[in-house]
Amino acid sequence: MAREFVDYEVKTVPQMGWAGIKNGQLLAVAETEFDVFITVDRNLSFQQNLPQFNIAVIVLQASSNRLIDLKPLAPEVLALLPTAVKGRATVVGG
Repeated sequence: MAREFVDYEVKTVPQMGWAGIKNGQLLAVAETEFDVFITVDRNLSFQQNLPQFNIAVIVLQASSNRLIDLKPLAPEVLALLPTAVKGRATVVGG
């Protein structure tokens, strides 16, 4: 999916060495490196107090987490990135 965001620096959780870090701590480390966190975890915004984090969250909702189902959401995500609000989750798709 990173190929869809050519003008942005995109890293996955494993690429950053953050695999195994739980959501709250994950957002805390992500906010030190990035402005936006994109996830397929639909529960993240309910399980975490997002306003305490200095990072915007975009939640992708598709029929599956397969690239073929997520890729069509890329144009909407690209449109949202410049105005994504830190401390808030925005749902794309669904």
